[in-house]
Amino acid sequence: MKVKHILVQHSYEAEDILRLLQSGKDFSELAAKYSKCSSASAGGDLGFLKPGRAVEEFEEAAAMLKVGQISPQPVRTRFGYHLILRYE
Repeated sequence: MKVKHILVQHSYEAEDILRLLQSGKDFSELAAKYSKCSSASAGGDLGFLKPGRAVEEFEEAAAMLKVGQISPQPVRTRFGYHLILRYE
């Protein structure tokens, strides 16, 4: 599967960004603006996610998404809070 994500440090930031996404804002643009991950410069694109490459919570949440779906709530990992978009 291929995924993009937005990583922030606080749950309230993730909730605010999720509301923007739900109102129709572009995922890649929001990732470039708000994500704390180095993938922000690529619109949050992590590309092909190989099994065992990401932390367990992230992988499990991504695997539950259908193509084109954004995680319905922020996913907490040791890195912070993620919003995940599965695009393939």
